[in-house]
Amino acid sequence: MQQLETQKKYTFSGHETFQCRQLWLKKGYDFVKSKSSFHDEDAVVKLGVGKNMVASIRYWLKAFNIIDAKDAVTPFAIKLLDDENGWDPFLEDDASLWLLHYQLINTNLASTYNIIFNEFRREKIYFNKETYINYLKRKEDGEKSLTINEKTINDDFNIFVKMYLSSGTTAKEVEDSFSGILSDLNLLKSFIENKNDKKVEQFQIENSERDSLPESVLLYAILDNKNYGDSISINTLEQDFNSPGVIFALNRSGLINKVSEIANENKNIVFTDHAGIKELQFKKKPDINSILDSYYGQ
Repeated sequence: MQQLETQKKYTFSGHETFQCRQLWLKKGYDFVKSKSSFHDEDAVVKLGVGKNMVASIRYWLKAFNIIDAKDAVTPFAIKLLDDENGWDPFLEDDASLWLLHYQLINTNLASTYNIIFNEFRREKIYFNKETYINYLKRKEDGEKSLTINEKTINDDFNIFVKMYLSSGTTAKEVEDSFSGILSDLNLLKSFIENKNDKKVEQFQIENSERDSLPESVLLYAILDNKNYGDSISINTLEQDFNSPGVIFALNRSGLINKVSEIANENKNIVFTDHAGIKELQFKKKPDINSILDSYYGQ
């Protein structure tokens, strides 16, 4: 938990109340690669959006680890979005969305996402905007670095919901660009609860098998975690801060099944179970990018 305790900066704004849309990351990546600047007067023309959306695209590019603090494209972005050699420039594979979800939580430049997946949903199985704001108020009492503005948190939570919640519509005429980029992952569920004669929308992120999560993406997340050595317990992978079990909302059986499959497919990776202690062990760690090169057929 040390990583959580030493966190100094929280960010709940910057998206200009726009969720990241399906085409924005590729559009923003190409914009930056062309040596264009978000500060240029013609940025609105080149990106084809309003001024506030230009700021929002820049925010999401950073939150998803597509550009760094100096607005330069990251190695991850080049591997994913490059036209010539990118894994999936137009994000057509669910694996790419899982990778982006991982980056969003792990990068932690958009604090709500990290807090909800790592902390808040452990306390509240069912939650809504009100319970989230109350949680942050309690958290604020114990952390000097956290100062919240209720309207800002209100807007941020609304964007969180739009990012993940599927609208359920099947209408082909609805533009993909207006959907939250991660809604197809089905991580967030909602239902209406009658409370004191009022209808209240509640949300849930339920741990499950995550059949749509490829083992390659899980292995990528494990290899990317600098805190992991050559032997990692299943409990650590399931429950620790920013662990794959937490980030991907995997239940124990789903995690074990995927880890077993990873070990079956790689001679340098072993899944052991001695006296009830289950561990993932690396004889030799594979190159992190080669895992996804193989998955995407490169």
